[in-house]
Amino acid sequence: MSSSVNPVNPVPPVGDLTVTPDSLAKPSPVPTPPAQQLTPGQRLVQWVNHGAVAAIVIIISLLWSVPTFGLFISSFRPASDIQTSGWWTGLVPPWHFTLENYQQVISAQGLGTAFFNSLIIAIPGTILPVLVAAFAAYAFAWMRFPGRDWIFLVIVALLVVPIQMTLIPILNLFTQTGLTGSYIAIWLAHTAYGLPFAVYLLRNFFAALPADLFESARIDGASHVRIFTNVLMPLSVPALASLVIFQFMWVWNDLLVALIILSGNPDKAPLTVTIANLVDSFGTNSYQIYTSAAFISMALPLVIFFSLQRYFVRGILAGSVKG
Repeated sequence: MSSSVNPVNPVPPVGDLTVTPDSLAKPSPVPTPPAQQLTPGQRLVQWVNHGAVAAIVIIISLLWSVPTFGLFISSFRPASDIQTSGWWTGLVPPWHFTLENYQQVISAQGLGTAFFNSLIIAIPGTILPVLVAAFAAYAFAWMRFPGRDWIFLVIVALLVVPIQMTLIPILNLFTQTGLTGSYIAIWLAHTAYGLPFAVYLLRNFFAALPADLFESARIDGASHVRIFTNVLMPLSVPALASLVIFQFMWVWNDLLVALIILSGNPDKAPLTVTIANLVDSFGTNSYQIYTSAAFISMALPLVIFFSLQRYFVRGILAGSVKG
């Protein structure tokens, strides 16, 4: 008797295992080894390591905040208490806090006018370089033109040029054009000084964005202006926010450029120049005035920093790693 082979199942069964063409085509998955379980000792070491790092960060943050907190407490203490005891004694009752220091500084010493002068200088001095740098960074990242890389290299090289070397030529230029002592002059100066870093930061961020976005926009017929406003800007909020923080704080805390470009004009002097004049006028006998003036000066940068801090780290790391 001749044995016949089933044409539907050409491979005969072996024991209890039936081998079919489907089973041959689909290899069985390789079992993954189980995750290694941590011993109680390893878990304790891991917890201690994370706890130690967190404790160190908290301690450093608290120590870093002590001078600011002491400045804040001293700004509400009368002159007699400041001259006879440390600021930490103001935390123990009875308290003798007063607003007289702020009233004297804002009204009598002209810090209210200086505060608005600083706003007039800092807002355009922040918007102009950020806006110009955004256009330039887009051109360096996504446009092709002769000498693009060399021009970008020259702009980045300007970061190492000390500002002090440029003050006399720029002051002579503004004097010849009649701009010395005006807001336009200091706006132009802060824009020029802030552009190298701004272009460098934004160009790195723009270049790290996916090229498919821009290619798709070009296929749809979008112009460079449309791509810049509708595609690039919404994706660049972290980088722009971090740049705004850097530029605003630099312009707000600037003393040298304002002192030289404004040529000591008291009607347009910002907070930094006015506070420096207070030190020259009162010497070391009016510490309560200095603390109030200093805290007024640092209050707005603190508000802006904490308002935009969620974008700060993402913006600083923008373009540092591709992928």
